[in-house]
Amino acid sequence: WCLTDKFDPSSELHKKLALDIEHGDGIAKLFSTDVALQAAKDAGFEIEVVSDIAHETTMGNEVPWYTYLDVGRLSFKGLQGFARSHIGRKFTFGAVKTLETLRIAPKGTAKVQTVLTTAADSLVDGGRLEIFTPMYLIVGRKPLN
Repeated sequence: WCLTDKFDPSSELHKKLALDIEHGDGIAKLFSTDVALQAAKDAGFEIEVVSDIAHETTMGNEVPWYTYLDVGRLSFKGLQGFARSHIGRKFTFGAVKTLETLRIAPKGTAKVQTVLTTAADSLVDGGRLEIFTPMYLIVGRKPLN
């Protein structure tokens, strides 16, 4: 997972989205694609392929990678569609909060659900702005000598 060249470190929105992705997805620090590529080179790999496959439009990849996290673009088709909707998220939060109140779920479970929801929203926004990619591909080969 990397920040792309479109990430602007002076933008408060970009910084907030990156922080929410890091926090909600358990990532200590998101680095840029340039840093990731340089790390592969510094490790001695000969780079053969570099591609941000999340943002390439190729046959069979016309649907953005973040579509299924986006509550605004889903219908209520099935349980997954409902769970990802605004109403479904509110229902889930209410159910989790109730379980927490009844001490069936551990204290803090509702807060975790909120963090994960914020992370999902930040992934969608970061994907739309193309400042974040979950699919930065580096294919390298270690030299034989």
